[in-house]
Amino acid sequence: MVLFSTKSVLSFGESIPLTYFPSYRIAKLRTGTQFLNRVDSEHGPLTLSTLGFKYETEQKGDKISEVQELRSDKRLSSAKVKPVKTGNARPLKRRNPLDIEAAPFAAKSFSELNLSPLLIERLEKAGLTVPTEVQSTAIPTISRNYDVVIQSYTGSGKTLAYLLPILTEVGPMKKLSAGEDSDEKTGIEAVVIAPSRELGMQIVREVEKLFGPENKRLVQQLVGGANRARQEEALKKNKPVIVVGTPGRIAEISAAGKLHTHGCRFLVLDEVDELLAFNFREDMHRILEHVGRRSGAGRVGSSGPLARRSERQIIMVSATVPFSVIRAANSWGRDPLLVRAKSVVPLGSVTPSGPILSTTSESSSSVTQGAIESLPPALDHYYCVTKAQHKVDALRRCIHALEAKSVIVFMNHTKRLKDAVFKLEARGIEAAELHGDLGKLGRSTTLKKFKQGEVRVLVTNELSARGLDVAECDLVVNLELPTDSIHYAHRAGRTGRLGRKGNVVTICEEPEVFVVNKLRRQLGLSIRPCEFTEGKLVIKNEEG
Repeated sequence: MVLFSTKSVLSFGESIPLTYFPSYRIAKLRTGTQFLNRVDSEHGPLTLSTLGFKYETEQKGDKISEVQELRSDKRLSSAKVKPVKTGNARPLKRRNPLDIEAAPFAAKSFSELNLSPLLIERLEKAGLTVPTEVQSTAIPTISRNYDVVIQSYTGSGKTLAYLLPILTEVGPMKKLSAGEDSDEKTGIEAVVIAPSRELGMQIVREVEKLFGPENKRLVQQLVGGANRARQEEALKKNKPVIVVGTPGRIAEISAAGKLHTHGCRFLVLDEVDELLAFNFREDMHRILEHVGRRSGAGRVGSSGPLARRSERQIIMVSATVPFSVIRAANSWGRDPLLVRAKSVVPLGSVTPSGPILSTTSESSSSVTQGAIESLPPALDHYYCVTKAQHKVDALRRCIHALEAKSVIVFMNHTKRLKDAVFKLEARGIEAAELHGDLGKLGRSTTLKKFKQGEVRVLVTNELSARGLDVAECDLVVNLELPTDSIHYAHRAGRTGRLGRKGNVVTICEEPEVFVVNKLRRQLGLSIRPCEFTEGKLVIKNEEG
């Protein structure tokens, strides 16, 4: 089984014409520096062994069996990693790897992952004792200071996968576990960027729960739509160690000189594929230029992207990893690793012909493959055909037939969305609307009621297709069709989270059935036809 691509060492002195290199690689080439790439003549190729993992296979006939054991039982010597030194920049130090016994990356408890004892105690109080597969893989990899791209299906626990190793290193978790003064101020040590206010606020709530009421001020949200002056005042007063926000607001406050992130150790780009959109480009450029760039990095002999990258650890997260993410990670990171459940591979080994990409940057096959990988595994998919005027009634019967307690309904148009909420409430079902026309307070209140069970049905648009995390959601309904397979996957990912069971029902008109069939073919799903009669879901036979 070939895991890694082989590339030769580049060693150069005075200069090399930059025309010989692709544009996104130019940032990695600096004069007078020797680069160790994928193969070193003295130490051999980069493999899981050089990362500290033991990899074993069995030969059976002409095929190699699946991985039998993948664990970190080997100390990582300094000879295996040679950080680039540029001027006064301080390169990140690689840690000794963590021992992970048993099946591939299958930690039986968070205590095996070398987290802060206080953090483990907080997790246990929240009822979290066993890490998910992606958490078991990502936490030790991040803890060894590698730049990473985390890819896993929606609802697999990616947020905690990067928050837990960061919180072990910054703020009160690290200081209390080391017996130091928890009130000591160290400045902003981690910046988390999210493409939407909802996702940003959700991440903040996760950090607040782990920090506890006494330290919740140490995380600050900087999202658009809120009062900027109050956010700046909170930064000055609370002196947080972690800030979470949207690109526009963070870039805005940074440009005003009110957000100091040059000494930041961690930069997290959550839903990074969304952050690469054109409308975020200018803001993301400023963020990448300033976060983790210490004052020394701007001196003569130490300027440039490479010097800045050596001062921070960058973590990129997404359910899908298209070519644009691969290219960005290679440009922004230092030898980044692709972290998925039960596997860690160098990002450089993932080529356009690899398993998650195709030969063009945005081809339909790569997009479809990404959508498939983002789907939670424990979902049942159905579709029901009815007339447009009967859709809400079909929704009501669907909810009762599946005995769903927490339902997210997706629509495309705000006016029809409001009408659906009115009709559901008229039929005795507690429902609420969530869309961009609502103010920040209205959206927060609605989400709070839904998560607390005061609202049974949340009717929303594409606003909530990403980032909305309601673990108890057991049913997603498409009352209006998604535009493509990616949108279907992200909608479906609102249920079946963290290994739970979930149902996805698409209610469509007869002329729209061909769209459902197209989604079924693209995603390779069994989307079965059904109807709701006598309070039950009845599977229908396929026609033709």
